[in-house]
Amino acid sequence: MTETLVSPPVADEAGAPTKRLFIKTYGCQMNVYDSERMADVLRPLGYAATDTPEDADFVILNTCHIREKAAEKVYSELGKLRAMKEAREGGMTIAVAGCVAQAEGEEIMKRQPAVDLVVGPQAYHQLPELLTRTARARGERIGADFAPNEKFDALQVPRGGEGVTAFLTVQEGCDKFCTFCVVPYTRGAEWSRPVADVLAEARELAARGVREVTLLGQNVNAYDGEGPDGKPSSLARLARALAEIPGLDRIRYTTSHPNDMSDELIAAHGELDALMPYLHLPVQSGSDRILRLMNRKHGRAKYLDLVERIRAARPDMALSGDFIVGFPGETDADFEQTLDLVRRVNYASAFSFMYSPRPGTPAATMAAQVPDAVSRERLHALQALLTEQQVAFNESQAGRTLPVLFERKGRHGAQAVGRSPYLQSVHVDDADHLIGRIVPVEILTGQQNSLTGRLTNQEGASLKQRDATRRAIGTL
Repeated sequence: MTETLVSPPVADEAGAPTKRLFIKTYGCQMNVYDSERMADVLRPLGYAATDTPEDADFVILNTCHIREKAAEKVYSELGKLRAMKEAREGGMTIAVAGCVAQAEGEEIMKRQPAVDLVVGPQAYHQLPELLTRTARARGERIGADFAPNEKFDALQVPRGGEGVTAFLTVQEGCDKFCTFCVVPYTRGAEWSRPVADVLAEARELAARGVREVTLLGQNVNAYDGEGPDGKPSSLARLARALAEIPGLDRIRYTTSHPNDMSDELIAAHGELDALMPYLHLPVQSGSDRILRLMNRKHGRAKYLDLVERIRAARPDMALSGDFIVGFPGETDADFEQTLDLVRRVNYASAFSFMYSPRPGTPAATMAAQVPDAVSRERLHALQALLTEQQVAFNESQAGRTLPVLFERKGRHGAQAVGRSPYLQSVHVDDADHLIGRIVPVEILTGQQNSLTGRLTNQEGASLKQRDATRRAIGTL
């Protein structure tokens, strides 16, 4: 969960403060992107950032329905906001956005009357209109349809925010209908943005100084947006077009489905330097029986063969994954199959969760629900193995020289923090002057969650020259 702020505050013509906006973001990178775009569409209305809800004129909870007890957490937060709203002079507008809004829009309005707006993932471009109508105490208060083309058509304003990395949504929705997942019901069917629209947004990001984009989609490698010839494109062809944009040096994408990992996309990883050698490829379970119950439509053998072909195309590829333990009917033997698959693949990082029922999904009513105590024990065992692999991968980087994109200042002095090609955080002293650049860094040590490095001799010499120039200027 994060808190999303808009660009630096502005003032009206008289110099008075603008209205204040606070967005709390739950869940995935798609929601982070959506929060940024909500801030963008509200900026022309005079909304600028505040970092606490107590100071906000408008508070948005951008929700996620994937995690356990997601709705309950939202209602708890809404209870706190209701008290703030009642105590705040001048009032406060409260909106619930995202997947919980899509799934429980009417119920939210009934249970928490302090909520002024409910906006689904495909309707946040309507926020200015809905906000105006609400301010006039009339009209529609719920926008929760499935029309992603209308949403993106309405988002032609320049994007706000700063930084050298950015998320870029290219695909939304899901047609896979995994039995544990609510995404098809909250985000709708798979839909891809046209290539031209994606490239236009990417060029605008590059012109703003973004060096790395992460392409987002519920099934991003199912991307089939309309190409220049009017025919469906592919993620591989989109990546090649993005790599031609000056200044855009790195391309990532998430989240992928094994069934959509085409030969063309695998080949692109071996041929396109801009495609980073780090791939998030969820498998969820190592047991064929559980995968069938999950309706994953791929088996253990297919996944392992896919991993082998990806690594043949790009030998230094690092893999990440998702795992669910304690799915209904999972036995000790099924779980051992998952552990065996993890050992065979050897992940650089991974996300793992205990299964929790989602209302309305087929798995919620399946027989043989696994007791929490058993699921928790399995989760601890799986996470211990995944942590061991992650630490080993990070430690194996020691002694290598990696290109690092520096993103921000570190906590100590002139320290800077960047990202390796494998998405690891890299901390380097005396490097704050390099933010926004990709430079070679000698990796000294690897820890569980980050790397420590130093500038190579070439960058060290540049640093000494910079300091000498500053000293010379100081003597003038």
